[in-house]
Amino acid sequence: MNRIKVEGKHKDHQILMYAISTCNWCRMTKQFLRDLGVEYEYVDVDLASKGDQELIKQHIQRHGGDLRYPTIIIDDKILITGFRKEQIKEALGL
Repeated sequence: MNRIKVEGKHKDHQILMYAISTCNWCRMTKQFLRDLGVEYEYVDVDLASKGDQELIKQHIQRHGGDLRYPTIIIDDKILITGFRKEQIKEALGL
């Protein structure tokens, strides 16, 4: 699976975002994370192979999420679906 890493000064949490490459909410979430200066990784689900898409689906569902994007998983514990600035900041302690 092709995870793209975005460097940031805040490296306290492991952040994985599942996105759709053409989704405006996903783009805004990526920019918001960059603006916060957090390091994160993302996968554009629509550009992934069918096999990887199935693994992504299973990963999201294992954490109790729906298949909506963007989906952010923080420290493999906290799942946030959608562009939810306050929830993201709270989960990251920012």
